[in-house]
Amino acid sequence: MIAAADLALTGTPVRVGDGTIADALAVRDGSVVSLHPDEVAELIGPRTRVLDRAGALVVPGFQDCHVHAPPAGRERLTIDLHDMDGRQAYLDSIAAYVAANPDAEWITGGGWALEHFPGAAPRRADLDAVTGELPAFLFNRDVHGAWVNSAALERAGIDASTPDPSDGRYERDDDGTPSGMLHEGAAYTFLSRWVPEPSRDEWAAAILYAQRHFYSLGITGWQDAWVTAETLAAYTSLAESGQLTARVVAALWWDRHRGLDQIAQFCSQREQAVGSFHPTTVKIMVDGIIENQTASMIEPYCAGCGRDGDNHGLDYVDRDLLIAAVTELDSLGFQVHMHAIGDRAVRNALDAVEAACTANGPSDNRHHIAHLQVIDPEDLPRFAQLDVVANCQTYWAQTEPQMDELTIPFIGRDRAELQYPFEALRQAGARLAMGSDWAVTTADPLQQMEVAIRRIDPEHRDNAPFLPEQALSLAVALSACTVGSAYTNHDESGGVLSVGSRADFAVLDQDLATLSGMLSDASVVCTVASGAVVYGEV
Repeated sequence: MIAAADLALTGTPVRVGDGTIADALAVRDGSVVSLHPDEVAELIGPRTRVLDRAGALVVPGFQDCHVHAPPAGRERLTIDLHDMDGRQAYLDSIAAYVAANPDAEWITGGGWALEHFPGAAPRRADLDAVTGELPAFLFNRDVHGAWVNSAALERAGIDASTPDPSDGRYERDDDGTPSGMLHEGAAYTFLSRWVPEPSRDEWAAAILYAQRHFYSLGITGWQDAWVTAETLAAYTSLAESGQLTARVVAALWWDRHRGLDQIAQFCSQREQAVGSFHPTTVKIMVDGIIENQTASMIEPYCAGCGRDGDNHGLDYVDRDLLIAAVTELDSLGFQVHMHAIGDRAVRNALDAVEAACTANGPSDNRHHIAHLQVIDPEDLPRFAQLDVVANCQTYWAQTEPQMDELTIPFIGRDRAELQYPFEALRQAGARLAMGSDWAVTTADPLQQMEVAIRRIDPEHRDNAPFLPEQALSLAVALSACTVGSAYTNHDESGGVLSVGSRADFAVLDQDLATLSGMLSDASVVCTVASGAVVYGEV
């Protein structure tokens, strides 16, 4: 006698992942056992949970292949400035947190946006007024800078005589006194040296918050793009206790102040794989961001943008070292996940993979480059030629204040038209995956797909599309954030729904193909991971 299904879906279309539609789905012991309506009907027993919802749609579980779960969850549990409208709202929120936490030793959190401050630089005096003598460190929305107060600068001994680090800078007043904004390496070094590290329990709580948030959005697996020794320990403890129920790939953080010696540490950390947790990737920051002119560009930034016209940005990892690192990591079976914003950074990352392929031969390591804001057209075909995954943050491809005020003026109109060339990458044969970079922007795959398809902010629907010729189709966008991201995460059973595959899927309240409004008008009503209902109800 055939055992009954644990869960069955009937009367609801199921997108199985290859463009085809099934009419039913049955799950037993965490796996899909049937997609045929007659078979599914026979598998329904007295204890089978049945969902029959007309007008809904079942899709494979979304996967996010570039996210920052621990710090994003941590911000949500401390000071969360995301989605607030301006400087005064930030200060009011910080003041409320200080009042509610009288025993705090440091004020931490983040999520503020550059465009809400004159010159994209918040000032310590504003923060002093609401934090008093408590030191404060607050990352900005894109985590490439931090807002600090006078007490924090004093703790660190940073004053007018302190030189800028080689990979960052202090925003300064006319007399050289740091004004409260730390850029790039200045922020990261400050964080590591002076801000108390959250405990393992605090990091674990942040990861569990993130997992709940992802499940509410239909996300059943992710790649964490910034895993340190401390967050690795929290992930491992959660996996060992069974609390980490999603499938997670950890991208171990490459310290750009060190060299190849750190690879031995990665080999040791890789042994901490437990269950569905896989620390098998290394993340390398190749450059910075355009908004503070640290993205690495082939041609210099525009004169008159606060620089002398000869600034090409920063290469956080020297090209020769990058080539050596990727080559050795590839030979050891690591996947390499590279941050590259500027066109020179993208080229250097591709050169590194090409060198690794030449030295080591073909592999299945599935290296990928994230962000890809500006790509020289000559480099587009190289993604397919080198089998490098284009890890797209599609939500960024829209018109918004940061784009108008802090990007286009610094790179000029011609290069601005090369931004986020997702359709050009697809036409060139590149494999596309999607990552949100949460909490930099929303983790919601429906909103990310909406921008990928329309190149318009879902919250400002009257905006003109941003470079609409680079828009993706619904089928391509859906594939990128399911099977494309699952491929990148080395998840052979993810991103698709087929007999024998792991039962990871999301139930949407509307069929995306027939939706009259925007994709973001739909919502997830139920998420299933490994056959278990982890969000909503059946």
